[in-house]
Amino acid sequence: MPWACVTAFPSGRRVLTRLGSVQGESAVVSSRVWTIPNVLSFFRLALVPVFLWLIIVGEDGLALLVLVFSSVTDFLDGFLARRLHQESRLGQLLDPAADRLYIFAALIGLCWREVIPWWLFLVIVARDVMLAVLGVILANHGFGPLPVHHLGKVATFCLFWALPLLMLGEAFEPLAPFSLPLGWAFALWGAFLYWWAGIVYIRETARVIRLPADDRSPRSDTLDGKEVDGA
Repeated sequence: MPWACVTAFPSGRRVLTRLGSVQGESAVVSSRVWTIPNVLSFFRLALVPVFLWLIIVGEDGLALLVLVFSSVTDFLDGFLARRLHQESRLGQLLDPAADRLYIFAALIGLCWREVIPWWLFLVIVARDVMLAVLGVILANHGFGPLPVHHLGKVATFCLFWALPLLMLGEAFEPLAPFSLPLGWAFALWGAFLYWWAGIVYIRETARVIRLPADDRSPRSDTLDGKEVDGA
């Protein structure tokens, strides 16, 4: 990310630092656009409208195939970026953006068909809007985004399982008694953890911007008092 200040250390620790400052060692990230991993990410993004349309018209089986194909390309672009040394700033933005768009597309399509209520969509979108606001606040104080908290990772994992399970129940009626309750369990738990992580981000943002400049970096690799590994 061109304005991110989360710096990777050899041990895997990540530190939130002032914009423009450099701490530790980080992998070389290029500004190239047309790399093989980025082309795969562009292709994933191009399939989002197709995925949404298939859900809206009730072709859940085909939508699931698109989702599986997207997941495979998601794995491939990360693998190839590392293997071919083609990590790029654009790729670091495209990958999470594609993940979010697939979640939003699934939510919109299922809400449109009244498979899930609109409040679930609004709860998830409101949290992401809140994170965007926090990002602006941090940028105005000279910081990049906070490291990803493990609660946010678990929440996203739950949602990535919830929506396909709900679609599976709609596509194949014999599986509905199993997949629909399980999908709802993942969805509700994921929404709860999504906002729990959001509250942690609010607290950490408030703490970071209030600290004296000299005290901000040493503790900035923690959220809620716990060290964060990876992003």
